[in-house]
Amino acid sequence: MIAKIYSAVVQGIEAMPVTLEVDVQQSSTHNFSIVGLPDNAIRESEDRVMTALQSNNYNAYMKHIVVNLSPADVKKEGSGFDLPMAIGILTAMDLISNSQMSKYMFIGELSLDGMIQPVKGALPIAIKAREMGYEALFVPEENAREAAVVNRLKVYGVRHLMEVLSFLSGTTELTPTEVNTREEFYASQSAFDYDFADVKGQENVKRAFEVAAAGGHNIILVGSPGCGKSMMAKRLPSILPPLSLAESLETTQIHSVAGKVSRDTSLISQRPFRAPHHTISDVALCGGGNTFMPGEICLSHNGVLFLDELPEFSKNVLETLRQPLEDRIITISRAKYTITMPCSFMLVASMNPCPCGYHHHPTHACTCTPSQIQRYMSKISGPLMDRIDLQVEVEALPVEEMTKAPRGESSASIRERVIRARQIQEQRFAGIKGIHCNAQMTTALLQKHAQLDAESTERLRSAMKRLDLSARAYDRILKVARTIADLEGTEDIKPWHIGEAIGYRNLDRESWME
Repeated sequence: MIAKIYSAVVQGIEAMPVTLEVDVQQSSTHNFSIVGLPDNAIRESEDRVMTALQSNNYNAYMKHIVVNLSPADVKKEGSGFDLPMAIGILTAMDLISNSQMSKYMFIGELSLDGMIQPVKGALPIAIKAREMGYEALFVPEENAREAAVVNRLKVYGVRHLMEVLSFLSGTTELTPTEVNTREEFYASQSAFDYDFADVKGQENVKRAFEVAAAGGHNIILVGSPGCGKSMMAKRLPSILPPLSLAESLETTQIHSVAGKVSRDTSLISQRPFRAPHHTISDVALCGGGNTFMPGEICLSHNGVLFLDELPEFSKNVLETLRQPLEDRIITISRAKYTITMPCSFMLVASMNPCPCGYHHHPTHACTCTPSQIQRYMSKISGPLMDRIDLQVEVEALPVEEMTKAPRGESSASIRERVIRARQIQEQRFAGIKGIHCNAQMTTALLQKHAQLDAESTERLRSAMKRLDLSARAYDRILKVARTIADLEGTEDIKPWHIGEAIGYRNLDRESWME
């Protein structure tokens, strides 16, 4: 008897349905073969599945077992086929009824005693199960809340193989996992660990962060050690607009594929903040590997990617950022696969102004020569720097000023202004696919929505000549000026908006390295 059990495998952030065709025949010797391009984890499932069945008093030895993973021409990876494989063997042995199997999809890794272990990608698999019209999805208990986000699909979180078998035989009932997605999602959107109210002084830097958040602009902070660059960067998510349900679902899918959704989480409700160490490789940053895994730029989708000590990153790693920053998607091409992933993130970088870290410091003397500073700054290529809209110098505050400074403005207050500015942009770009904020504007949109009067044009032209800025920097200044005008609630870009935007190109000043 041939049994058909339904499961799925994740490719990128999408799931592909897989049918397990299991044939079991009596034999004088034991033979177990898996076909359909399985990887090593699937090939090793024979020992896990057979031992788990034996541990629960199901003897499947001395059989000729063939498992076909259909479609057979697509590479299958992971350990999630253990559970459907065990059920398929018992169904083919006529120990479980085959009549209801077409209603269900199964995913899960088996321990040797029959316990079911969590897997990666439960959310995209649940989405695919609903899309294909399955009545229920069986997942490991740890993945149940993650998968239960999908409505109109029963999600059973199971801990042991025997729970599934008892349900399929009709001896016990299972309760589907239910999640009030909207209630839980909106309840945790405003609970942040960090708040800008904790930052004393640095009003110009906080203003730069407000502008960056309002327009989705990339920003780099340059300052001496201990001036608060990392502290302020960690607080950026607290002033960003809240995730929409669609953004949250897409973000959760990526984290689900990477296995980074915790057991108690259904939907990710706050924008991601990823801060990889400067020793990261280009594959870890972009994604890939023999078995595809999302990289840090994909995990920061709809959130923030923070690169601390930017010049310490490998030059190859930094150059891989150029295309994703521009296109907001990344295509990973390897010998075995080609996968396109979304990676629309805000880049926040920080760095010292020189190798010793004290160039322009008010009290600490810098020991670096101009040539050393030049070599240090040249570690970041011009094309990459052009893609960073705001370049902000962070000055160290004297102790006296820090102790006397009042408590700063709260993140909640700043966030209100940011949300108002984003609402203006949403109305402006309504109906334009892929454009949601000013930082994403194309040249054509800039010409339409960032027109300048004569005084503003002359101020910008003068700055371009004086600072020797590139054409890309010209566009960046216009985008930032458009955002500043949105924060002010004005339709026209004024000369002072252009002036403030030019002021955020600190590293372009000729006198900066003096």
